Parts: sequence; C-alpha cells; structure tokens
Amino acid sequence: MSTLATGHIDIHRAGDRMKTRISWLDSKHSFSFGEHYDPDNTHHGLLLVNNDDIVSPGQGFDTHPHQDMEIVTWVLGGSLVHQDSLGHSGLIYPGLAQRMSAGTGILHSEKNDSWRLDAGPASNGVSASPEHEEPVHFVQMWVVPDEPGATPGYQQLEIDDQLAGGGLVTVAAGLPRYRDRTAITINSSHSAFHVARLSGSPEANFELPDASYLHVFVARGEVEMEGVGPLYEGDAVRLTRTGGQRIGARVPSEILVWEMHARLGAQ
Repeated sequence: MSTLATGHIDIHRAGDRMKTRISWLDSKHSFSFGEHYDPDNTHHGLLLVNNDDIVSPGQGFDTHPHQDMEIVTWVLGGSLVHQDSLGHSGLIYPGLAQRMSAGTGILHSEKNDSWRLDAGPASNGVSASPEHEEPVHFVQMWVVPDEPGATPGYQQLEIDDQLAGGGLVTVAAGLPRYRDRTAITINSSHSAFHVARLSGSPEANFELPDASYLHVFVARGEVEMEGVGPLYEGDAVRLTRTGGQRIGARVPSEILVWEMHARLGAQ
C-alpha cells in the first residue's frame, strides 16, 4: 500500500446519510443536498453530490434545470429514461455509462422506465403488466467542471463487457492519463470515475489509485478495504492524499470510485 505525504481516511456509514423520502422516492444523500444542509459536509475534492436513489414504477423527476455541473448517473437496477431540452433522449440501465454536461444551462427529466417495458423503449403511453413493474435504483453524482459556461452536452456508452472482467474500470474521465481508456469524457481535467464489479471470490480485488482525493462508495454488496476493514452497502470512504489500498469483496459487490486531483475552489 502506497501513501502520499499526509494521508487521511474518513469512514461514512450508510445509516448516517441524510434522507429524502416521499411517496415515490427514497433518496439518501452523502453530501448536503436540497433542504438537507450541513456546513461540514458539502463536498469532497470536486464531488458535490452522491445521491443513492430508488424511484417507484411510473414515477420520477419532472423537467428541471441544471447549470455548470458534470452529472454522471449510474444505474444499479431497473432502467431510467433521460430526456433533455437539447433533444437528447436515452434509456439508462446497468452497465451503461452516462454523462450530462449542464454547462450554460439545460433542462432534463428522469423517469422510471418500468411503465413501458412491455412495448420496448421506443414506445409511449403503454402500460406494463404488474410483473414488469419495478423500482429503478441508481446513484447520481455531480462534479465541478474546469470552467463555467461550457456548451451543454450528453454522452452514453455500453460498457458491460469491460465490467465483467472484475477489475477497476474507468467509466468517465477528464484526467489526461485516462484519455485512451475511458468510456466517456467529462469536462473536469482533475477527475475520473471508476467502477468495479467484484464476484465475491477470494481473488476478486483491486487497488485504489494514488490521488489527492478519493471517494469510495459501496453501491451494493459487502467489501473489505485494506486499513479500514469491512464496508457494507451504502458505506463510503473519503481519502485525502493517499491510495494503493486493496479492496476485496465478501459477496458479489459493486464499488464506485471517484479519483480527484483538486478540490473545490483550488483547481
């Protein structure tokens, strides 16, 4: 395990997250979000939002605005429909990398796709039979772009085959070192987003990169992190000036890792 000059590790347990619960949404917030504000918990590095959301069938977020933010959505179960004011429309499902650059301003909606699964993603207004209705579970993450006022954009790409290998896969990045092996790009040259799907076998493990800031989130399953111990679904670890720790899975697990080499206000 390598360590940079003055490494620091903070463990944040799943049950300590702020929560928004309404009839169709169960959302858990790793950082201050909406009406939930904690001045001591607003971001880590360049990561401002890590929302773990479950949305009921036929429900979702109606059209709303965003500006000057790189938004990455990672679906864990079910499927999510994205539509925006620039005419982009996409079906997001497990194994699909997706990024929206809000830039100068964009309107978009995100809805659970279960209500139209019977007729396929191209149809509209067709009700699914009850056995096809399921919640959609996803994690949405926001990082700060290099500069405000960029042109809004959207990108998605299927990467399920790469994830099947079991290692740490670079899903989205602006860091130059990942330009040749990232699935999609983000307008943040100090950031990269990685995902690992581990089988739970003894040899299933990976090593964290060295970075000024790392955010490790256990999206599902149970893992063991070197120097930390067991981590369970919904747990997160925030690392500062460190890296090289190995993470292995006790059961089939999915781990989301943000690697960042700058922090808010100091890019």
